[in-house]
Amino acid sequence: MDWRTFAEQMATLARDLLAQDTVTTTLERITASATRLVPGCDAAGILILHGKGVQTLAPTDQLVIDSDQLQERLREGPCFDAARRQNEERVFRIWDFRDDQPRWPAYVPQARELGIGSMMGFLLFTEGEDLGALDLYSRSPRAFTEAGETAGWLLASHAAVAFSSARTHAQLEQAVSTRHVIGEAMGILMGSHHLTEEQAFDVLRRYSQDHNVKLREVARRICERGGLD
Repeated sequence: MDWRTFAEQMATLARDLLAQDTVTTTLERITASATRLVPGCDAAGILILHGKGVQTLAPTDQLVIDSDQLQERLREGPCFDAARRQNEERVFRIWDFRDDQPRWPAYVPQARELGIGSMMGFLLFTEGEDLGALDLYSRSPRAFTEAGETAGWLLASHAAVAFSSARTHAQLEQAVSTRHVIGEAMGILMGSHHLTEEQAFDVLRRYSQDHNVKLREVARRICERGGLD
């Protein structure tokens, strides 16, 4: 592996990731880069845990989705474990799916039938924040070398920072948008019912609680209809 070329590609990727404007485009750039930068990688995706379920983000191949769904159904697998951060490990791997794997006895034989030959999973994390796992797959057994693992780990480190930054930016944009919608809805209520700002917000809050509808959704309905039903 040409580490000089790899370092130049990683530097370019780091700049590109910071330039992405949405979480989706950031993740798609990460997984596409994995198949290009990590030797032996045929497919990549990001697995996120939601309660007892999993979500596959930015998969480059159907193989990734099938593997994640299999791990979710069986409640075991290297990427599933990485996302759960079991045993404080940050890298999980199966070098050869032809070998028995006592750690994942149900997952490995069924994943082999999907056409997976080897795989690695890297925990995506920043300080105090676990984000999921970056999953790298190969259709060939023993496709990943130690150099490939190092490359994957470096990519995952860059990916975690970019993912966290993009998600924070998206959350801030949503918060600003929500505040704007709620303010507009309060203005409609204040004008149509001669309410104070505090009274208008109280109407929104009580309607949200009584009807089990999020405050933003209540405000959106008021803005669209000119008032509450």
